[in-house]
Amino acid sequence: MLINFFSTLKKAKVPVSIKELLDLLAAMEQNLAFGSVDDFYLLARTCMVKDEKYYDRFDRAFGAYFKNLENIDGIVEALLPEDWLRKEFEKHFTEEEKAKVESLGGLEKLIEEFKKRLEEQQKRHEGGNKWVGTNGTSPFGHGGFNPEGIRMGGPGGKGTAVKVWDERQYQDLDDSVQIGTRNIKVALRRLRKFAREGSADQLDLDDTIRSTARNAGLLDIKLVPERHNAVKVLIFFDVGGSMDPYVKLCEELFSAAKTEFKHLEYFYFHNCLYDYVWKDNHRRREEQIATHDLIHKYSSDYKVIFVGDASMAPYEVTSPGGSVEYNNEESGAVWMQRMTETFDKLVWLNPVQEKYWDYTPTITMLKELSEDKMFPLTLGGLEKAMALLSR
Repeated sequence: MLINFFSTLKKAKVPVSIKELLDLLAAMEQNLAFGSVDDFYLLARTCMVKDEKYYDRFDRAFGAYFKNLENIDGIVEALLPEDWLRKEFEKHFTEEEKAKVESLGGLEKLIEEFKKRLEEQQKRHEGGNKWVGTNGTSPFGHGGFNPEGIRMGGPGGKGTAVKVWDERQYQDLDDSVQIGTRNIKVALRRLRKFAREGSADQLDLDDTIRSTARNAGLLDIKLVPERHNAVKVLIFFDVGGSMDPYVKLCEELFSAAKTEFKHLEYFYFHNCLYDYVWKDNHRRREEQIATHDLIHKYSSDYKVIFVGDASMAPYEVTSPGGSVEYNNEESGAVWMQRMTETFDKLVWLNPVQEKYWDYTPTITMLKELSEDKMFPLTLGGLEKAMALLSR
């Protein structure tokens, strides 16, 4: 089982080695995770992932291995150990649910039937009353109805389920993603202002030649600091919800920006800017950065870039308490206005196709709040945004 799991992580490009696999095996031998998929997930991630930026890849690989997701090619669905299934299900049973399970012939029959259908099923199934799928009445799957079922990921349906296999998480952007085209970097290079900073460690050939000539031919080497792009950038990424389809595009932009800008600070927010942002989505509840402090920390010459689809309920922009995550004291519109008043140069990059903007009221609202400096997240839109920021 763990050999196949190790192979799944390799296919998902999580940098794991035999050493990490042996560490996990040793931990399992010490019963550090027993009878709980959740405990195994935490233990496996601790042993196998050495850098937090690979958490998202690990999560997707783990989900694909244990939930038969379709987003990683070539992964064969796993036959889960029977004792794991039994212990995990029993841990979550109430007395009422135990009685309901008996309606299918008892727990042994439920597990046996679940494993049998996994073996028989050859593809994803939508609807119906037998296969492991979605929106049906089968006891296995999600989004449907069966009172004594096994939920396999996704949102809940009309009934209850024996076990919820996944939890919705926001994802940190992966800055190591390979850029599919150099054009993104080329577009970002429009925003540059070179200066020489730091210690003098590079040869200045022209000055060396002039100085040597003035010195009657005796070599007089002249050094200068390295030439860097001195532009300072703050970039804010909307994450979660409707932004999930644009993760890859945002990762490419993030990776290119980290390459092009020496002075770059990045932050995350959800839907609209409120009174705090964060830098680590896994710790967004514990490690928050007050937007008020951010405004006073960075000087007005920083270039500000917002990246988001600006698609939400109107009250999330206009009303105090409009945030879907907590009770914000001031509206998102107030915070956006403060940003435009503080920073001289600000743009909003929107991954939604521009022809659809008028169909979403909040896109129009945030376009106005950003002083009509919203651009589509395309190569052409990037070029126009960078040209505006560089003026």
